[in-house]
Amino acid sequence: MFRRYFSMTSLVVEEFAVSRITATKAIRRLRDEGLVYTVQGHGSFVGPEDVPRAPRETKPQRIAAELVERIRAGELRPDFPIPSESTLMQQYDVAKGTVRLAVALLREQGWVFTVPQRGTYVTKPEDRPENGV
Repeated sequence: MFRRYFSMTSLVVEEFAVSRITATKAIRRLRDEGLVYTVQGHGSFVGPEDVPRAPRETKPQRIAAELVERIRAGELRPDFPIPSESTLMQQYDVAKGTVRLAVALLREQGWVFTVPQRGTYVTKPEDRPENGV
């Protein structure tokens, strides 16, 4: 069982149309009753503290996973380039660094290889991992 991420105070304010003070008091009361706990720098969570939190997928991980699905589906073929950084930036509405992290994940796992000044290409099926991203 995974713990569920609990909204920040500002989201509670918006969701329930209450003041910030009311939202803060409600979250504090839930915490006092042991229904919610807070991890500094990560947020508030519903449930007991000893239950592991569900990992949050980052944007680069999500982009990499979608590109893997496109490779598996045959939309992106071996020895052909994947879409350019600028195309991926527009397609996913993210910064260049995010796209580069996604491509780095694919490269580390063996789904693609990069040729400097040429682009990033899909690896042959026999060179790919069975599972990934």
